[in-house]
Amino acid sequence: MHAPKRPPVPVETLLLAYRSGIFPMADKRDDPEVFWVEPRDRAIIPLEGLHVSKSLKKVLRADRFAVTVDRAFEQAIRACAEPRPDHPDTWISERIVQSYLGLHRAGHAHSVECWQVGDQGWPELVGGLYGVSFDRVFCGESMFSRVPDASKVALAWLVALMRHAGFALLDCQFMTEHLRSMGARELAQTGYRRLLQGAGGKPAMSLTAAWQEFVPEADLAYAAGAGEAEGVGDGAAEGAAKGFAEGSALGDAGPSSPGKRIVQSLTQTS
Repeated sequence: MHAPKRPPVPVETLLLAYRSGIFPMADKRDDPEVFWVEPRDRAIIPLEGLHVSKSLKKVLRADRFAVTVDRAFEQAIRACAEPRPDHPDTWISERIVQSYLGLHRAGHAHSVECWQVGDQGWPELVGGLYGVSFDRVFCGESMFSRVPDASKVALAWLVALMRHAGFALLDCQFMTEHLRSMGARELAQTGYRRLLQGAGGKPAMSLTAAWQEFVPEADLAYAAGAGEAEGVGDGAAEGAAKGFAEGSALGDAGPSSPGKRIVQSLTQTS
């Protein structure tokens, strides 16, 4: 017997929870319930302390991936929920997905996507991340990679965009060795709450506006219409991606390429 479906968690409830240092999870993919988590220790990445290895800088400078913001939010969250060899099940249930789609429509959940040209001649989504944004805070929820380095590139772009936009706090929730290698550190929940309180107010610009300042005009022309196709089916998403390939300089690592500007931004000190 199937468990009854539950409505998405209201946007206001989710935002109140995040502002209190709490976030929801599910036990498994088909779980209709959510439980609320307040970690004893919290992982954050200081925006001035991201560790970008020499090899990652090389990948960024080469523009191995085309990077977008909020062009494929639903695809990104569903990719994060896909089974993995070390995690056959997921805490991202369908109720979680629908709840964060509501947050996305309200302007408080965002994705960073990495694309590569596939066999069909247009970009395929190969990595990315998503999270929740409020005040000058971004709470990273999950990331995924279908090819090497894709999630690392998405995280590097996120940090650069947050710095450029005037954000103050990047929350990673739980520490992992992957995050530790990129500069994450742990602090007690009481310390995290103090950081939350100090990150009030509004950033100078949105993450999307910051992204627009790093990408070529051709990519911006694509992005103006691509969002309309996102989330309405695989065919529409593929069509949008094909339009991106036709309208952008994907992989063109020129002297002022997006990746080189990202690396330069991350190596500058404020």
